[in-house]
Amino acid sequence: MKKILLSATALAAMTTGAFATDDVTLQLKWVTQAQFAGYYVALEKGLYEAEDLNVTIKPGGPDVAPVQVLLGGGADVMVDWMPSALAARENGAPVVNIAQPFKSSGMMLTCLKESGIETPEDFADKTLGVWFYGNEYPFLSWMGKLGLATDGSTGGVTVLKQGFNVDPLLQKQAACISTMTYNEYGQVLDAGISADDLITFKYEDQGVATLEDGLYVLEDSLTDDAFKDKMARFVKASMAGWTWAAENPEEAAEIVLEYDETGAQSEAHQIRMMGEVAKLIEGSTGALEMADYDRTVASLLSGGSDPVITTAPTGAYTTDITDMMMK
Repeated sequence: MKKILLSATALAAMTTGAFATDDVTLQLKWVTQAQFAGYYVALEKGLYEAEDLNVTIKPGGPDVAPVQVLLGGGADVMVDWMPSALAARENGAPVVNIAQPFKSSGMMLTCLKESGIETPEDFADKTLGVWFYGNEYPFLSWMGKLGLATDGSTGGVTVLKQGFNVDPLLQKQAACISTMTYNEYGQVLDAGISADDLITFKYEDQGVATLEDGLYVLEDSLTDDAFKDKMARFVKASMAGWTWAAENPEEAAEIVLEYDETGAQSEAHQIRMMGEVAKLIEGSTGALEMADYDRTVASLLSGGSDPVITTAPTGAYTTDITDMMMK
């Protein structure tokens, strides 16, 4: 299992020789937004070019599975959450972490106070919105740690398969929904719900946080010294981009907007997102710290039952994550 580890520092130490212009394709986990500002800044500011790299950034989305893009040769490196990457590796995809720009988790449950929830123990017999895009593993482990079944039985929780929006909370289909500090929480506020009417539970505060937004490549690729050299330069320039973005959040947000071909993002939302994302990369050197890795693994192994999930407003299916957890 620990083959997934390869720190940016170790990667850089393996590089030798003169640099040549190399193509690198990065597959993002989600759509173009400030969650990935460091990469867009590195591209826009010429930081990749300075490392003799020609970088293409491919946005993700609900219909894009980064690991499948990586396996299919559509990208050299992908952004993914560690639980998702570990699950993919357990299922036979030989992915390894080469860098970890995000040091803290931005994931949380956002609940309506009127639901009567004051502590996590109050989740019992409530409906909770959960994303299923590789983001479900921390939630399932948390429920296991709390001793709450996720099959909708009495005394447990009902899991609502949540789309990547905040509608289940706005429409009161769920007492709580999954949100990121830098994204969906702001969408709830923008929808007109006051922060005074909400209660949030950050995974970091609950001791169940896992690592998010790491950089992953295929393990076999690292047998090629030229590829390792290319990735070392890519990580170096990317981290420089993240440093600049954190120090210049407004301009970083503007750069992201320039690359958003959908036109769906707003300047105010991206500036707010960049400010929150900067908190998550604080303290990161790009290297994957063993203590952070161990914390993620411990959280994932702390529990988690097989959920029965309902798709709002109707329909149901069953998913089993047991075989996707590390042995």
